[in-house]
Amino acid sequence: MTDSRGSTPHSVDPGRGNPSRTIPPQDDPQRSNSARNIPPRFGTIWMLDLDEPVPPVSPRVAASFRRIGTESYPALAAAMGGDPSHVALKRFASGRFCYAAWVEGHLAAYGWVSFDEEYVGELRLTLRFLPGEAYIWDCVTLPAFRQNHLYSALLVFMVGELRRENLCRAWIGADLDNVPSQRGIDRAGFHRVADLLVAYHPDRRVLWLEGYPGVSEQLVVEARRIFLESQERVWQSMVPWNR
Repeated sequence: MTDSRGSTPHSVDPGRGNPSRTIPPQDDPQRSNSARNIPPRFGTIWMLDLDEPVPPVSPRVAASFRRIGTESYPALAAAMGGDPSHVALKRFASGRFCYAAWVEGHLAAYGWVSFDEEYVGELRLTLRFLPGEAYIWDCVTLPAFRQNHLYSALLVFMVGELRRENLCRAWIGADLDNVPSQRGIDRAGFHRVADLLVAYHPDRRVLWLEGYPGVSEQLVVEARRIFLESQERVWQSMVPWNR
């Protein structure tokens, strides 16, 4: 989901395999004492249909927005902490898009978009999308430029660009306790769809979705298709992986 910077950190190597597996429904985590005794870790899934109008968002500083590529790699790599593994170049090569906000010639914020699938390392899930869908992730505002609504303004710009690419829907996720990110996504016009819950057992963990009040069941089903491969619950082994 997202970290305190409003980003979505996870592995950048798609197709590395999904270690998730399903367990029969009688192993319901909500019936398990161990699951009840360990509070689930929450994240929120958001969505926007790209034919919807989005609210205008004016950043508090003069900024310009554009899609960037390898020509901006030095500035992007610096913003990503040096990028010693050339992660950004690998993302560009795999067809991901990157959009950025610039303030007085400095890269102030950026966000990535995937179109077919994306592996989320901290969830160990491969998200897969239908044609016309996009997933916005790893959105970061650099410390010197925060609290200027750049995140929201960048999201609005990205939505407009994705609409011009003839896409129909954008998805994004955020940690529930990441209040700045949640506010930024809401300000950009996205809709809450579901919470992602994670409960831990001694040797495995389970993930499931809980629809947000008032959201249609069909939309929750669509979120489950993407995040849980249409399963009600996904169980994952804790060995050798540890949280």
